[in-house]
Amino acid sequence: MNKIAAVVLAAGMGTRMKTLLPKVLHKVGSKTLLGRVIENLKSSGITDITVVVGYNAEQIKGSLIDKKIKFIEQKQLSGSADALKQALGSLTKEKDVLVTCADAPLTSSATFRDLVDTHFLEEACCTVLTSILPDGREYGRIIRGADGNITAICEEKDATSAQKEIKEINVGTYCFARGDLEEFIKHVKINEKKKEFYLTDVVDIFVKNGKKTVSIVCGAEEAIGINSQGDLARANAFLNKKTLKRLMENGVTIVAPESTYIDESAKIEAGTVIFSNTVIEADVEMKTACRIGPFARLRGGSRLAEGVEIGNFVEVCRTKIGEKTRVKHHTYLGDAVVGSGVNVGAGVITANYDGEKKFSTIIEDDVFIGVGAIFVAPVRIGKGAKIGAGSVVTKNKDVAAGETVMGVPARKRVRAD
Repeated sequence: MNKIAAVVLAAGMGTRMKTLLPKVLHKVGSKTLLGRVIENLKSSGITDITVVVGYNAEQIKGSLIDKKIKFIEQKQLSGSADALKQALGSLTKEKDVLVTCADAPLTSSATFRDLVDTHFLEEACCTVLTSILPDGREYGRIIRGADGNITAICEEKDATSAQKEIKEINVGTYCFARGDLEEFIKHVKINEKKKEFYLTDVVDIFVKNGKKTVSIVCGAEEAIGINSQGDLARANAFLNKKTLKRLMENGVTIVAPESTYIDESAKIEAGTVIFSNTVIEADVEMKTACRIGPFARLRGGSRLAEGVEIGNFVEVCRTKIGEKTRVKHHTYLGDAVVGSGVNVGAGVITANYDGEKKFSTIIEDDVFIGVGAIFVAPVRIGKGAKIGAGSVVTKNKDVAAGETVMGVPARKRVRAD
């Protein structure tokens, strides 16, 4: 992919999202729209990437960790063709140009590769990514001549009734031959309705000048553009469905996929069973034979060994849990290390935050924890210890191995003769 430089258009305000957050910083899964597009470009082999920013430019720049990404600021939001025109001067001269939108996060790395490969194999001047949608509202329609070649792209607002019946739509991703692009983009005229310069008009100019214009088709899901909260929900639903399907194909039992959310990055081994209304976030790993839910939430940094049981209304956050430990009901474990064979009673809480800092609770193997116990971190509970129901183990008051404690604050149990 050394022959291609990518431009990601991310300057728009996204007013239909109805939020103060820039549209491209909304998330599909655990990644922002912009971050996901850049990740897919990089996975396709494209490393020369420039992002055109405008609205809330500094916030968008600050969202990206990769310092190799270049930025161009579009001071006046005058449309996609103007944004690309401003970016051209910063691109490596000898490279053709792939242009895509930051609000199309589901276009896969494989599709980007296919687009570029087709562009060079066909020796095309312009290569357009299209898709077939049952309902193409809000999308530009692909107009083809009798020979099947693209003759124009007609935006929804400018389309006739007949053109609106066309099912093939413009995804908004293109490859352009560099020299032709620099020549023709100068001739794009402002659209009088929107007072913007359309990138689709560049394609029209390529066609009218007899430049070879080809296309490839991607799946309908990859074409989802995010312009509203409804679009965002559809993209999230598609991604989650794809993640659950992959996990089930790999041997994970998901009892109620319709009410289960699992981040795509979660690593779950075959043989685990996940019950309804469970949320598993990014950066979670679990071994085989775990049982999770219903109504459980596993947050980032959680690591579950083989045979762990997490029951209803349990939240686990940044916590490591050993083999065959059971956490069955109404419990919060945060910033904890829990050993193997531990029984955690209902309503147990690790109080990991003192208002300023977070601290760890360490619970060694074979500990029995009674109902409603609270651990005020930092604290360590030794192997085989027993914690009485309703006890509060205060910070730095460690419990020795084999010891039984109870009360508020928890004290060592003393047997009467």
